[in-house]
Amino acid sequence: MDREWGSKPGSGGAASAQNEAIDRRERLRRLALETIDLAKDPYFMRNHLGSYECKLCLTLHNNEGNYLAHTQGKRHQTNLAKRAAREAKDAPAQPQPNKRKLAPRKSVKIGRPGYTVTKQYDPDTKQHSFLFEIEYPEIEDNIKPRHRFMASYEQKIESWDKRYQYLLFAADPYEIISFKIPSTEIDKSADKFFSYWDPDKKSYILQLYFKPRPPEANRQPAAPGTVPNGTGGPPGPPPRPPSQPQAPPPPPPNAPIGMPPRIPLPPMSGLQPPPPPPPMANGPPRSIPPPPPAGGAMANFTPGAPPPRPPMQGFPGPQQ
Repeated sequence: MDREWGSKPGSGGAASAQNEAIDRRERLRRLALETIDLAKDPYFMRNHLGSYECKLCLTLHNNEGNYLAHTQGKRHQTNLAKRAAREAKDAPAQPQPNKRKLAPRKSVKIGRPGYTVTKQYDPDTKQHSFLFEIEYPEIEDNIKPRHRFMASYEQKIESWDKRYQYLLFAADPYEIISFKIPSTEIDKSADKFFSYWDPDKKSYILQLYFKPRPPEANRQPAAPGTVPNGTGGPPGPPPRPPSQPQAPPPPPPNAPIGMPPRIPLPPMSGLQPPPPPPPMANGPPRSIPPPPPAGGAMANFTPGAPPPRPPMQGFPGPQQ
């Protein structure tokens, strides 16, 4: 017999409104546990009885899940809206800063402009200068070219070098161009530094003068191991002091043995004679007998007799 009402056999019957409300609160509790941190909730409080209270709605809850389900309910959300409206009404009105929102210009770049760079030198003031002439024939209406000085460490194209800086020129729809110039202080006086935009010829002119460098006499001597022009170089070893006079080379092996030659003394300025040589402790040098003949036998040698003793020299001692 087919059933015309109710649920299928064995399904437990249709859920009542009470069961649906219980299931909805359980789903909201699980969702709130995953998304809400109770440690940051200003209205969550645990009392001395172990239960939980909502300080905004003044309600009591048995566990954290029940409190989280309450925070997703209509009563708690309504009280939150009322509290926010009351705080906004009581807060003093503060003037808002007038911020203009400038949207970035979106223009298609058409390439680099033509330019002319002239190097100049003033012999009176001893100043070097540059004259830049940039041509912008296709510049947009009501646009004036701009220039800017940029330090070496601001760019990412070349390696950083403190000896140079960059001068940039920009005007839409042309690309930005830059010139690498020495990193010397620029003379900003009115007759030395000026820029001019000619709207008829579509040409931008800029002239700058560098301040003269100090004279070479005021500069401090360069440290050892540096290049004279100041660019620096790898530090090298310090210069060696002047060497002492070296001893004469040894005589050849076949030369007769004798006293080594005396080193000549340096010339003395004046009429004083050179000092006498120091006295020798053992008297004058002894003469060395000549070498034996080719046969190997010594002259005046008698077999069985002791060889003659050479005469003693020096201070005489007691005879034994």
